[in-house]
Amino acid sequence: LYTPSEILQLTKDGSWGGSLELIAQQSADNSAQTLDFTDCFTDRFDVYKIQFKNYAPTNDENTLRLRLKNASGEISGASAYQFAIQYGNAAGSFGENKDTTSDYMQIMGGIGTSTGENASGYIYIYNPTNSSKYTFASNQSTFLDQNGNYTMFFGGSVYTTAESVTGCIFRNISSGGTLGNINTCDISIYGVKHIWVT
Repeated sequence: LYTPSEILQLTKDGSWGGSLELIAQQSADNSAQTLDFTDCFTDRFDVYKIQFKNYAPTNDENTLRLRLKNASGEISGASAYQFAIQYGNAAGSFGENKDTTSDYMQIMGGIGTSTGENASGYIYIYNPTNSSKYTFASNQSTFLDQNGNYTMFFGGSVYTTAESVTGCIFRNISSGGTLGNINTCDISIYGVKHIWVT
């Protein structure tokens, strides 16, 4: 058994279950269309937390989308992913987005570009390097949409192939489905520590 003071010290040292270890981070400006993380997932952790903040696209109704990477590179294709998302905004509009044959993981909706409008959120990735399991994700984000309404997004996604996933890539996508520029965005990836009891 651990005493409260021992737990406090282990947490402070980053050794207690649930502590985060920074793996990688990147920032983008208006010259970037993607933020690409290679080999950020390893066997050392089975859960990762990805935090994104200050995301603002150059054009209205753009959105940040996530794809995973394996040893061959970026994982795409019309049936690579499935997702289910619920959303609501301050204007009273609520609904859901869902897809069983998607080529990306949806983590937020279209955002506006007026002064002060940006998006922040987090994504948990589960079992990415376990070649016998699917890679799952849960996410939550908050932003102002293209109409200036505060909006919340939450839900999850799955990559429906059991293989080792080693990285991820974020793409700025326009409402028409083409790449657009990121004005600002900061992304950090953390490994989530566990205490194993034997």
